[in-house]
Amino acid sequence: MGTYKCCFCFRRRYRWTDAPPPDDVRSLFAHHSGGAATMGADGLRRYLESKGTGAEDDNSEAAADRLLDQIRHGQRGARIPRVGRPLIALEEFHRFLFSDDLNPPIRRPQVHHDMTAPLSHYFIYTGHNSYLTGNQLSSDCSDIPIIKALQKGVRVIELDMWPNSTRDDINILHGRTLTTPVSLLKCLRSIKEYAFVVSSYPVIITLEDHLPPDLQDKVAKMVLEVFASILYYPDTEHIKELPSPEDLKGRVLLSTKPPKEYLEAKAGGTIKDGDADPNLGKGAGEDAAWGKEVPDFKTEIQSAKEDDVSEHHRDDDDEDDDDDEEEQKMQQHLAPQYKHLITIKAGKPKGTTADALRCDPDRVRRLSLSEQELAKAVVHHGTEIVRFTQRNLLRIYPKGTRVTSSNYNPFLGWVHGAQMVAFNMQGYGRALWLMHGFYKANGGCGYVKKPDFLMQSDVFDPKKRQPVKKTLKVKIYMGDGWRMDFKHTHFDQYSPPDFYARVGIAGVPADSVMKKTRTIEDNWVPVWEEEFAFDLTVPEIALLRVEVHEYDMSEKDDFGGQTVLPVSELQPGIRAVALFDRKGNKFNNVKLLMRFEFV
Repeated sequence: MGTYKCCFCFRRRYRWTDAPPPDDVRSLFAHHSGGAATMGADGLRRYLESKGTGAEDDNSEAAADRLLDQIRHGQRGARIPRVGRPLIALEEFHRFLFSDDLNPPIRRPQVHHDMTAPLSHYFIYTGHNSYLTGNQLSSDCSDIPIIKALQKGVRVIELDMWPNSTRDDINILHGRTLTTPVSLLKCLRSIKEYAFVVSSYPVIITLEDHLPPDLQDKVAKMVLEVFASILYYPDTEHIKELPSPEDLKGRVLLSTKPPKEYLEAKAGGTIKDGDADPNLGKGAGEDAAWGKEVPDFKTEIQSAKEDDVSEHHRDDDDEDDDDDEEEQKMQQHLAPQYKHLITIKAGKPKGTTADALRCDPDRVRRLSLSEQELAKAVVHHGTEIVRFTQRNLLRIYPKGTRVTSSNYNPFLGWVHGAQMVAFNMQGYGRALWLMHGFYKANGGCGYVKKPDFLMQSDVFDPKKRQPVKKTLKVKIYMGDGWRMDFKHTHFDQYSPPDFYARVGIAGVPADSVMKKTRTIEDNWVPVWEEEFAFDLTVPEIALLRVEVHEYDMSEKDDFGGQTVLPVSELQPGIRAVALFDRKGNKFNNVKLLMRFEFV
């Protein structure tokens, strides 16, 4: 029961009631129980088998018995004595379907992709400026964001190395800004401690190097001391093919290039021209972050064309903005031991974009492009990018004006095979929700094998419209849990909330769409019973987006939760879908009952 103020003298009371099982749930129960009032292990096993669950699921009678016990005990909160074989009624079957622990929407966390191909065959969970706690200009640098990223499964950590004020040690900070530094040694130790807590697959440290040779030598000693035998580095200066994630399990790799900054300018401590944003802090609050829709990448391509002339400042991440002649000069200054420890060498050959994308059969390398450089490059070099990423690594990073640590549409990079689509993990918002959702695939290990079409010798052209491969039907029945996780006046001072849901697809432009349910007024347990169909041309990388909002007539609608799920991992049938807050943290109780069907 909830009480809400109606005016100064009166209060209105609303009774909270559980919604009855949907008709589809009743039909399933009746079918698999044989029309009886209760269902036993046989009926539950038949239901589990009918869903077409994966080979990793145990659908034996003993497993069904155990699941029945979980359903009954979990609901009552205490173990009850078993009298005969366990049975469940319709309400308990409904609660089982509505349990995200017992009936999740995607595969159980388990690696199921082939992990024996070279690293270039995988999308890799990649962070940008991983040491920053907030914005790009004035926030503190710390090892805490690094730890949090590793705990989420991120596999690529970026560190910007600069000499300290006395030039006898190494600091990690965003150069020429007001960010406060953290020591390199502290970051390395935290990486070692947390690298393999969530995933056993390799961690790659991308180093943006602004150091003189004596400090490079110190970096080499630190790295060897901290990582010891888990540091992987090749026997030869150049490698023809990258090792596989399976071969590199439990190992740490370094990726960088010879420093250009140190040779051509002093390691400064001032904000770069063109980096400062006079509007920093204006409209950059929580609502602005989650409320902004992720732009279609066709829009980003057009925007990049328009920005080509207007943006003159240098992105500090563009460590590859170099040519062979300069690199040869810099190699003379590179500390020998440090150079030997670099497994994945970065570099951009002198010349045009086509030159930068040219593959060398005798060596592999990493190329970095800003989001804008990528958007410009795909206009005329889309297939060359796809071909380049079949053997080499491509890293995409946020443009320099994203000082609030916002992010961009990752699909332009993914559809062109870019393995390292680097995101600001310390922020939040719809773009980051997509990143979180994408890497729920393959057991959340941080490596997702690229679809076959990106690895074919007949190179995929992302600009060509593809035929519809499959249709995903999504039915959203109802939601619950807000009454447990929120105060009863959180959404509205005067009445229960008015919830609606948004359901859609993120992917290539032809697949991307969002649809909306009707609003259910004055109800903590909204029942929508609405179905949507989505035609998918590239389902291999598509993501299902789900959001719930509370309608507010006079102000901006309130946020009620979100989740993003890889379409390739969805399990068919009626499923419980847990929702997350703006920052990607799972709510304790908020969830939706949904059904997925591929046709």
